[in-house]
Amino acid sequence: MRKGYIIGHVTIHDADAYQAYGANNNEIFPKYGGTFLARGGQAEVLEGTSHPRHVIVEFPSYADALACYNSPEYQENMKIRLANSDGTIMVVEGV
Repeated sequence: MRKGYIIGHVTIHDADAYQAYGANNNEIFPKYGGTFLARGGQAEVLEGTSHPRHVIVEFPSYADALACYNSPEYQENMKIRLANSDGTIMVVEGV
């Protein structure tokens, strides 16, 4: 079975308010088998444009990644992200 990934590229507008979103994800994502592979940290855009913050979360499968994203607890937590940042979030199937 191929792994699934939630990948986010985000610009945070209110870092203090955004902290609750990240803390809640520490509880939500592991319930679906999610493991953070990248979460902020140093990044350099080599081509094109992007947001300054990048997050990659690995899941046992694409279905698990979608289940996490669509879960009621994440959908509620997502309201914090939407109120305090802009970005692009995607679910990607691994090879």
